[in-house]
Amino acid sequence: MAEFILPKNSTLTEGKTYKASAEATSVRLFKVYRWDPETGKNPRIDSFEVDMDKCGPMVLDAILKIKNELDPSLTFRRSCREGVCGSCAMNINGKNTLACTKAIDSFADTISIFPLPHLQVIKDLVPDMTHFYAQYASIKPWITTQTPAPADVERLQSHEDRAKLDGLYECVLCACCSTSCPSYWWNSERYLGPAVLLQAYRWLADSRDEHTGARLDDLEDPFKVFRCHTIMNCTDTCPKGLNPAKAIAETKQLLAKRQLG
Repeated sequence: MAEFILPKNSTLTEGKTYKASAEATSVRLFKVYRWDPETGKNPRIDSFEVDMDKCGPMVLDAILKIKNELDPSLTFRRSCREGVCGSCAMNINGKNTLACTKAIDSFADTISIFPLPHLQVIKDLVPDMTHFYAQYASIKPWITTQTPAPADVERLQSHEDRAKLDGLYECVLCACCSTSCPSYWWNSERYLGPAVLLQAYRWLADSRDEHTGARLDDLEDPFKVFRCHTIMNCTDTCPKGLNPAKAIAETKQLLAKRQLG
């Protein structure tokens, strides 16, 4: 029988507790994953009591308040605060989402915050996105053409062709979907994952792009696309309400049609 034992340095330990002031009457408890590679210590879970009467409504507001008022060493990414940049993707109470668009009131009790799963952690809530972005670059996410550009106008689309991009272009590359996918956990070196495959289909669906055949050639691989087993975690967790599983199915269909002639 196989026996699996986690390395000792991966075991979570109990961290510090930061109490709210005695005057606070509306307090929420946040448990936050902490790990600093420079200390050589195990990751820990710190507990923060946050006065909700002096805090904004979103989880990111609470994280910012923690950093600004309780522990300035807390490390995380954020930028737009509008669900556009994808920077503040985290695992909040067991589900990947964007901290800036997730309301604190959508949770009834303690809120646990971890970095995105599967990725290496740089520090605290900051995952290493290097491999994810390299996979994104590999699908050549830009229009590629063979015919000369029109002299006086842009490359135009019909309203019908433009509508085919709805549900695709809105992806903010937060990686919530890919890091919730068991197939990506198991095969991320070769399987592109839901986010990158949604982006790949966005260019396959674009009527202005003229390299459909070359794009499908690049995806014609037992792992790049076909490691998707339609688990649907990607669609369930997407904070933008997109459907990566549908885009992957459409890509599989294009590949199959090409094989069948």
